[in-house]
Amino acid sequence: MTTRPKPPSSARDAHYSMSHHRRSADYGSPTEPKYETTIPPHRGHGLPSYQARSGSRITRGIKPEGESHRRGIHLIKFFKICWTSTCQLAKWTNILWPFVPAAIALYWARPDLHLAIFIVNYIAMVPAANLLGFVGQELARKLPRVLGTIIEVTFGSIVEIILFMILIADGAKNVPIIKAAILGSILANLLLCLGTCFIAGGIRRDEQRFHEAISETGSGLILVAAMGLIVPAAFSGALTGTTTETNGEENPFEHEVLRISRAAAIVLLLAYCAYVFFQMRSHHGLIDEVLLGDDHEDTDRRKDLSKEKLTLTECVVAVVIALACVSLIAFILVKQIHWIVEERHIKDAFLGLILVPLVEKAAEHLTAVDEAWDNQMNYALSHVLGASVQTALLNTPLVVLVGWGLGVPMDLNFEVFMAVMLILAVLVVGNFLRDGKSNYLEGVLCVLVYIIIAIGAFYYPNPKTSAGASSSGH
Repeated sequence: MTTRPKPPSSARDAHYSMSHHRRSADYGSPTEPKYETTIPPHRGHGLPSYQARSGSRITRGIKPEGESHRRGIHLIKFFKICWTSTCQLAKWTNILWPFVPAAIALYWARPDLHLAIFIVNYIAMVPAANLLGFVGQELARKLPRVLGTIIEVTFGSIVEIILFMILIADGAKNVPIIKAAILGSILANLLLCLGTCFIAGGIRRDEQRFHEAISETGSGLILVAAMGLIVPAAFSGALTGTTTETNGEENPFEHEVLRISRAAAIVLLLAYCAYVFFQMRSHHGLIDEVLLGDDHEDTDRRKDLSKEKLTLTECVVAVVIALACVSLIAFILVKQIHWIVEERHIKDAFLGLILVPLVEKAAEHLTAVDEAWDNQMNYALSHVLGASVQTALLNTPLVVLVGWGLGVPMDLNFEVFMAVMLILAVLVVGNFLRDGKSNYLEGVLCVLVYIIIAIGAFYYPNPKTSAGASSSGH
């Protein structure tokens, strides 16, 4: 007969009691199996952990769901865990990893093959972004729920931030594409991703419910952010009737629009800080309770808890690898944009509104769809709406302020077509979220609206200040 080792101190006793209580709350009823018992106990290394009642090691400060029971880097396990990824859809994208070295090699070996370089790097961005999103989810498992969700969404936005920074550093000729990509990212989240989530969840059940603390807060922030984003465009359009240069003369209100855009960027950053404070401090308990309820609704919870996890060191290594790949691929893509616009006659609106957001948000969309499929609609909404909020309140102000520092006139004077599409999309999604329920029909309608916008963007002509015009003018 074996006996359980006794924790060496009263402090450990208190920590053990709290940890065991938290486990019981996380894993559901007392009759539900403790899934950590299938994982062998950790041996050696002297980690600040203790022998739990189930016989498995738990690292202090790491949530049981994110405990790897290992330390350091184990290459075979590292590649195996990264290969399995978060879900089956994400795992399939890992088949595209051979495109990553091929894309980089093609750029250096045959720089004249612009179309091939663009296509191969566009495909290569998907597995690289997926790895970054997977690492974000692995880190999120090790942290408190609310903080973990915010960090996971932020990791999903890093690809977008990198693209924006590379584009703005390349000069003013990329400003129209950045503007289109800003709105395109929000539209892809609100219509395509959310619609796909509704469809995925609605296929398995008649309807899904979500908490108003998630839906109302997110949709309200998106509406406020949309108003802040289009105020400079409304100002310019109301006073000049046009958003482009005419007869070689600059817009007489161009400087005023630029000042309004920079002021709006600062205000939007303050709104983002208020949003983070709301989630992390003042209403942390409410958000945590909602997400905890989603944990118990997860149909794949048994499978997720039994999966092997990355160690903290492996997470850091994966982040470095993913960031290096994403940054290099984004740099190569940006270098091909002007050739695509000028020689292949792809419109700025279609490139920014549709093509760029689809690849930069691929990993995040897969994660949200998998959560909706597993009946975790509050998590899915947190990712979809949270990503839209980050694009509008964090990424957009950052690129405006960085452009200010670089002397690039990055403003928020969007084309009327794009501004109208954004407002209509926010209204459509807000109406679907109002009743706290979703079904596959609402999802299909969201996706169809996105397709209509994509068709319009494909035929929308480039403004006179587009990337193609600018580059040809120089």
